[in-house]
Parts: sequence; C-alpha cells; structure tokens
Amino acid sequence: MRQNNEAIVCEPFCTRPYFTDIMSSGPKFPPAMQEWVTSQFQKMQKFPPAMRDAAREEMKKIIAHAYSTGTMLSIPWSTVQLTSLNESDPLKNLKRKTTDHAEGPPKKVQLTNNSFVPSVKPLKTNVFEDDARTRREKRFQREALIEQNRNLNTNHHTVMVSGMSVGGSLGARMQGFAHSHHHVPWRHVAEPVPDANVIDWDKYTIVGRSTSIFKNYLRLTSDPDPKDIRPLSVLRQTLEQLKQRWRSEGNYNWVCDQFKSLRQDLTVQRIKNEFTVQVYEIHARIALENSDLVEFNACQAMLRTLYELGLPGKREEFLGYRILYMLHGRNRADLNFLVSQLTPQEKELPAVQHALKAHMAMATGNYHQFFALFLVAPNMGGYIMDHYVDRERCGALITMAKSYRSLPLRLLQTELGYESDELPKLLDFLTKHSANVFTNPNAPDIEKHVACSAVIQTLIQVQSQKYAKVGIKGSV
Repeated sequence: MRQNNEAIVCEPFCTRPYFTDIMSSGPKFPPAMQEWVTSQFQKMQKFPPAMRDAAREEMKKIIAHAYSTGTMLSIPWSTVQLTSLNESDPLKNLKRKTTDHAEGPPKKVQLTNNSFVPSVKPLKTNVFEDDARTRREKRFQREALIEQNRNLNTNHHTVMVSGMSVGGSLGARMQGFAHSHHHVPWRHVAEPVPDANVIDWDKYTIVGRSTSIFKNYLRLTSDPDPKDIRPLSVLRQTLEQLKQRWRSEGNYNWVCDQFKSLRQDLTVQRIKNEFTVQVYEIHARIALENSDLVEFNACQAMLRTLYELGLPGKREEFLGYRILYMLHGRNRADLNFLVSQLTPQEKELPAVQHALKAHMAMATGNYHQFFALFLVAPNMGGYIMDHYVDRERCGALITMAKSYRSLPLRLLQTELGYESDELPKLLDFLTKHSANVFTNPNAPDIEKHVACSAVIQTLIQVQSQKYAKVGIKGSV
C-alpha cells in the first residue's frame, strides 16, 4: 500500500486525480501557485517519508491561510520555502540532537506581503525519533477519520492522498477553515480514535474444530490452528470428564496439565462466560489442595478479571482466599488498600469476615485468636494458612518462651493450633526448629515440658534464617 502512495506523490501536482477535482469544483488557483506545489512535491522525493508527511501538512496550512486571507494572487510563490524541507541534505537530520531547538526558534516563511505570515509549528525533535513519528501517525489517523465522517454526511466525492482522506471541494473545505481559523476543528472530536499500538484481538479470534476430549498442554509459539482447538461444547465435556478423573484417580500432575490446556483453549477463543469462571474456580481449588500456589495464583488473577466483568461465581470465597494469601506475603500496603476498598456488605460475608479477623489477630500479635481461626477456616482457607502457620507458630513460641520457664506440650498443642491427635506433628515442629529440649526428657511425650531458657536463642536464630523472606510464587 505504501508503494502505491509513493507512486502518487511522484506525479506532478497538476496531473493528480484529486487536483483535477479541485480545479473543476473549487476556486481557480493561480498558475504560480500550481507550479510551486508541483515543485515542492518533486523536491520531497529525496526526503524520508516522515519529512514528506510533515511537509505536506505544512503545505496544507500555507494554502489554507492564503485562501482564507485572499492573498493567493499577490504572494510571490516562487520565494515561499517549506520549513520542513529547509535542509539540502536530509541525512543531516541523523546528526541533529534533540537539544537543537534550544539554540533559537526556527525562521518563519519569509514573504514580501506582510499580511501573510503563517505560523508553522517547527519540528522540535528529530523526525526520526519514535515518539515524534508516533504522534504524527496518530494525528494523521485522526484527520483521516474526521474527513471520512464529514464526507459521509455531505455525500461528497472522496479520494485518498498519501494515506489521508480528502473529500469534496477544496474551496468548501477552505471556506470552513476560514470561518473557524481560530481553532482547528479536528482537535475537537467526540469519536474514539483507534490506537495503532493496541492489538485488535478481534482479528485473531478463532473458533475451534477439534473433537478431542483430552489434549496435553503446550505453550503456543505460533498462531493457534482451529483444528487443534476445542470449541465450547467439547470443553464442557472435558470439564465433566476431568472432575470424574480427579475423584477416581487423584493424579494431580495429569489433571493440572489438562486444566491448563482447557484454559488455553478458552483464552485463544476469547470465551469469557459463566463456564470460564467455573473452570478457573475448580482448578484453583484443586491447586490449593495440592499446595500448588503457582497455578492457584494464575487462576485467582484471572478470576478477579472475570468477576469485574460481572460474571457470576464464588466471589466471596475467593475474596477471602485473596486476603489470606496476602497475609502469607506480609504485603501490608496492598492488604490495607484491599481492605479499604471493601464495602460494608462485603465485610459481613463469612469468608471475608474470617480473613479480616485473622488479619487483625496477626497485626496485634494475638496468636491465641489466630490459631483458633486457623482451626475453623471456612471453605479451603486452611490450605492457604498452612503455608505460613509454622512461621506464626515459631513467633508465638518465642513470645511464650520469653514469659515462662517451661512450657508443657499439652499447653503448646492447644495454643499452637494442633488438633487433639496431632501430638506427633507438634514434636516434629519442635525438632525442625531446634526446640526439642525438655526439662524431663524421660517422661511420656504428653507430659514433657520445653525448657524455655535453653531454646529461646535458638528459636530467634531459626526464625531470622527461615522466615526472613517469603517465597511468593506467581502474582495475585
């Protein structure tokens, strides 16, 4: 397409199709002006496309100003120079620095007629810079959109000139410009302007044709092929089969791989509905059950987006999970911001209320309440708390060891959130944290007492080494 535009620009001005339209339907332009326009277009050919675009824009402003002021016949057109083409060697632009404009403002177009002094905005930066090129492209797109809308309303003939739409008579357009020369009409547009930097995903949306129920997950390295993608009807069957396989076999690695493949097929087909929410919720719960925070976080992040779209789902449940997970990361700033955004109705939801109480217990150092909440966590919140309950147990044990000479295991089993049959887990915890020093080592396990003075320093050292950093996997 660019090659066709370049070919049009190379033609003399007076022989180009749109000039013929202008001469037949608009005002008569003086021969000197026609010769000047033709010479300037010929001069543009040795310049880069970016400079040609800027020169054409400047030429439009000069002609429009001359028409609106009635000076087309009195201007010595042979002496008019375009600021955008004032360098004989376009390669000099490569050597210019962005600070060149600080040396002084560029000269305006010099004419003998004092009434015609158009103010042409100079190029302040290197025309080859990406940001300048982007701004020009957006401006040209905006002008083209305005021209197209204007032509649709007036039923004028439309032709394309170097990627810009020029419709109707140039005289009619210049009359409008003369009446509104104090402002540029295309700067006040209500219609949205398409952004060239934003991908139009509608062009890449596909509908799958595969009938396979199961498919291994493979990361896409090229455009998806519809024959390898399962449509929504097949994906519904896949979900039912996966739920049955998980209940009967419990092979997490295989089930997780199948769920990732299912999510991928939903994504490439841009399917976002109640079924999509169900898929991500089920996968998130299975991941929690298997301590896979990576997949849980991937599902949780997508669920946030789906819930914001107004799709129905277990929003209360996963909002509680999000707060509990933030307690694991100890990200106080994000957690406080999330809590501040909760409505009074959301704070009364059981899952959210439990998570907020756990947050308050940790913030105030109330380990007794925290472990009581840990034992009654709703839904699958206990699976998330499992990831940082030992950290809180270590801190609670340090606090108690500073206050007592000895601590009976019967008391620790209750205060540290262990069930009545989990004494072996308590002993294992003490061993891993080098706190298995007892005042009566020969007594039965349930009757043993931890020697606080002997383990306090070891516990503090273990806490600083083991829990100083939090291993966050994924992002919620």
